Amino acid sequence: MEKVIVAVSGGVDSVVLLDMLVSKNLSTNCHLLPNSYQLIVAHFDHGIRNNSGDDAIFVAELAKKYKLPFVTKREELGSSASEEKARDQRYAFLRSVAKKHNAKLVTAHHADDVIESIAINLSRGTGWRGLAVLDSDVIRPLTDMDKSEILNYAKKHNLKWREDSTNSTDAYLRNRLRSKISSLDEDTKSQLLGLWVTQKSTKALIEKECSRLIGEGPTYSRYFFSHQNDRIGSELIRYIMKWRLTRPQRKKALHAIKTYLPNKIYLAGWGVEIHFTSRNFTVELLK
Repeated sequence: MEKVIVAVSGGVDSVVLLDMLVSKNLSTNCHLLPNSYQLIVAHFDHGIRNNSGDDAIFVAELAKKYKLPFVTKREELGSSASEEKARDQRYAFLRSVAKKHNAKLVTAHHADDVIESIAINLSRGTGWRGLAVLDSDVIRPLTDMDKSEILNYAKKHNLKWREDSTNSTDAYLRNRLRSKISSLDEDTKSQLLGLWVTQKSTKALIEKECSRLIGEGPTYSRYFFSHQNDRIGSELIRYIMKWRLTRPQRKKALHAIKTYLPNKIYLAGWGVEIHFTSRNFTVELLK
């Protein structure tokens, strides 16, 4: 039986997800999960709010109610921690738990979260990949449900949850955009979700084509790359470097691949080293 780590914050979204997983009551996206699974409840206490420890206690009791294993970790990020910092630390914890148990990771992101993430990326001047948000090895079975459906489920099943006070502050960009997004009509939301599905599919096809063209390395032909323009070369380098480098860094790396002398090492940034021979180059991704 496969193990599944379910991330539970104590908010309504993750409480509903947990109940659905326990009761096997997922109406859509159930194909994303193993046919048979053992749940482990995971909670990350970021220490941003003074009462965040109460959330951990609530989730621990919830796991006990469902007779499930429970793991948690607390960090003192403090009230000044950014949304990105809190997210990164949370996922670092969740992925460590998933790795320890050789398990799948499941989160409660829903349709409105998808649209919010797209809006955030668009506001920051994203490329096309910014529309393929929430696309990773994490399983997100609620992306076909919007917030109202989640709330209706919670009320129908008499579920209890905790409200995160940071959801109402304007300190985070996501919160500032949320009220605007909530006013979108259903047709617009549906179009955005359709675009999201299309972009994820496009991304997968591009990565498949990259793999076909250059293989899985870690050694690659300099001759092949010397004949690629900046756009295609950058896409191939992005695939090789596991998405670590920025667009300008990828452009410089491509130039190095075309021009560096043999036996030289190019430091591309973010722990990426490129080692050259006369014919090939080898990529090392350092921690």
